[in-house]
Amino acid sequence: MSAQQYPVVVIGAGPVGLAAAAHLTERGIEPLVLEAGPAAGSAVRQWSHVRLFSPWGEVIDPAAEKLLAPTGWVRPDASAYPSGGDWAASYLQPLADALGRRVRYGATVTGVSRAGRDRVVDADRENQPFTVHVRYADGREERTLARAVIDASGTWTAPGPAGGDGLPALGEQAAADRIAYRVPDLADPDVRARYAGKRTAVIGSGASAFTALAYLADLARTDGGEGTHATWILRRGISGNTFGGGQADQLPARGALGLAAKAAVEQGYADAVTGFRTHTIERDDAGCLVLTGEDGRRLEPVDQVIVLTGFRPDLSFLSELRLGLDERLQAPVALAPLIDPNVHSCGTVYPHGHRELSHPEPGVYLVGMKSYGRAPTFLAMTGYEQVRSVVAALADDLESADRVELTLPETGVCGGAGLFDAPEAAEGDGGGCCAAPAPELVQLTVSATAATAAAPATAEAAQTGQTDQTGTAPAGGCCGA
Repeated sequence: MSAQQYPVVVIGAGPVGLAAAAHLTERGIEPLVLEAGPAAGSAVRQWSHVRLFSPWGEVIDPAAEKLLAPTGWVRPDASAYPSGGDWAASYLQPLADALGRRVRYGATVTGVSRAGRDRVVDADRENQPFTVHVRYADGREERTLARAVIDASGTWTAPGPAGGDGLPALGEQAAADRIAYRVPDLADPDVRARYAGKRTAVIGSGASAFTALAYLADLARTDGGEGTHATWILRRGISGNTFGGGQADQLPARGALGLAAKAAVEQGYADAVTGFRTHTIERDDAGCLVLTGEDGRRLEPVDQVIVLTGFRPDLSFLSELRLGLDERLQAPVALAPLIDPNVHSCGTVYPHGHRELSHPEPGVYLVGMKSYGRAPTFLAMTGYEQVRSVVAALADDLESADRVELTLPETGVCGGAGLFDAPEAAEGDGGGCCAAPAPELVQLTVSATAATAAAPATAEAAQTGQTDQTGTAPAGGCCGA
């Protein structure tokens, strides 16, 4: 049997994986979507309480919409902002349902290789189909043959650690009962009780950290939430563009998110600790957590820690494939310089498709968030264009595959989280590449409780502190003032 007669296996029934399946179906190529979770968008459902900063009009794939149209599906208002739960319930699950038996749930991919060939063997390699090993939720194991593999499994299962060197901080695993790696759902009474009236360290500087800071500040303003306080830990300093594009952001809700985080600091609901790279997390005599930096600084005790330092791709089940990955980002070699977060924001990423996503192993593609490796600059519309190009290449339509066109909203932080349905407060003139505020140093008064060690060695680290604490009471919990 020719390899071309097998289905294309798509790993992951998230937004990009399901879009890939829709494009394959449109091209007359049979997809087989393997989803480890029990439903479509299982990872998205885990942040169902978080609102996207992209509106519905930017998170629905065109091929998917065509597939949904005959089912009676009603397209949501293009200008409204869905939550993760909305996205899963009103788009991802209906799309998976439209694909029917092409989607299998509870199917964890444990390995991908060439049939009869490990990564060492050259002989007749490219003529062999892929073999995909699957373990189902009921314990069954299966080996499935595929003509190509599109890995859209994302990075949700591999969050970054607290340690400043990319490894877990000393004591991080021992303190796991007080550390979370996701934006908390404060509508859940048990989660709310964990943070209400307590001190929480939030580690990270992206959209998820902004969201957590805004949520904790909102909690502090509510009855029963008095005394809730955050210590915001950044590895860099604070400048005028730390909080994103603000009113100049072409995604208004994304700009509003940054402004909400800025307000949390300015209104005294959070201290900003800059230039801090976590080395150790230890418990004090009261059971609270004390973070020590690589420079020796010891922060005041906190009750909880939220680590939001990004995500990493799980490459373990791809170990028998010949992948060409950048040594820093763990993204495809040709794609890495186009998405390097040291140079690019999500709005300045160059349009790319099957050629940039190709590997030495023909027929395998990492797409969506996983294609970005450790870069946090991914937007859903980027993934939709990726799979359109990849599927066109698999259909031997290179003219279409090479015609990669994508216009992304510029400025601001990148990621997927937002806060608002109606971003009127953040609307500006639309901005553009030149509309973002110029970098400007933000001077913060030094907090007496921010650090208890010797003076920091650099000017960047010296910007540790907080604004006047208006509207907040001393933090409670075991480490309250």
